[in-house]
Amino acid sequence: MWHEILIAGALILVLEGILPILNPKLFKQMMFNASQINEQQLRWTGVTSMVIGAIAIYVLKH
Repeated sequence: MWHEILIAGALILVLEGILPILNPKLFKQMMFNASQINEQQLRWTGVTSMVIGAIAIYVLKH
């Protein structure tokens, strides 16, 4: 189980590195925009992302 968790973490790092490599200007703009969002909106974005990810994992495993 730990092996799969570590692989998933490594995959996240690989995927997060794609945008800064392909379009650094867009990445900087996205980071600036994210810094302007209030904390409540940012939390709801995180919750939504986690729920969508959990559903995707469930669907893909069954």
